[in-house]
Amino acid sequence: MNNIRLVIISMTILLTSISLVAQDIEKLAKASQNPVGDLISIPFQNNTMFNIGPYDRSLNTLNIQPVYPINLSEKWNIITRTIIPVVSKPDFSMETGGNTGLGDINITAFLSPSSPGKIIWGLGPAILLPTGSKDIGGGKWAAGPSVVALSMQGPWVVGVLVNNIWSFGGDSDRSDINAMLLQYFINYNMENGWYITSSPIITSDWEALDGQQWIVPFGAGVGKIVKIGKLPLNINTQAFYNAVKPDMGPDWSFRFQLQLMFPK
Repeated sequence: MNNIRLVIISMTILLTSISLVAQDIEKLAKASQNPVGDLISIPFQNNTMFNIGPYDRSLNTLNIQPVYPINLSEKWNIITRTIIPVVSKPDFSMETGGNTGLGDINITAFLSPSSPGKIIWGLGPAILLPTGSKDIGGGKWAAGPSVVALSMQGPWVVGVLVNNIWSFGGDSDRSDINAMLLQYFINYNMENGWYITSSPIITSDWEALDGQQWIVPFGAGVGKIVKIGKLPLNINTQAFYNAVKPDMGPDWSFRFQLQLMFPK
């Protein structure tokens, strides 16, 4: 009789532990999909753009994107997001040749409520630092506003992030910067940390000629939260087709992301 009770107690503890682990993974999945979540993380996002220029060259950018939240008070957080790009850029006018190096670093700081309502939001500046080499970077300082808004309802996480930056200094021989970025994201979370995701990045170069300003991709992918020991990892991959692009722009792109997460 005692043995039976011991088995029942052990099974109950095991099932409760499994349930708690599953809930923890589901929370981590949603936290990783919130750009202004109170979560320290380091995403490594690799983007490859294919079929660029007359020789169908490929441009590869590895974005190292540390995210660090700062608790200002009980009501407000500042979420800092830094994008450090390592770019492998071919010479689009030739079949061979190119350059690899650091691109221009982008820093965003979102002011966001620590206890938001149904709509989670953040607002702050986006600043571009001219850290890239002449062949890779724009050579200009630039800044502008950035805003993000999202909602989490059941298994869904849906939102949009948009910014526009203008150059205000730097190399006078380089082209001015007036550029917009809009990223909408739609995530459907499933069991065991799996999720379906679509988060294309729409861009517009307002300084370009008419008909050459926009890149508008469509696509989707899949991701999963896994743990190596106690360290949670967010892994996802997506593919996009560019429905609108400049004449010499990429036809499609592929994204792979590995995100290290450090929950408090």
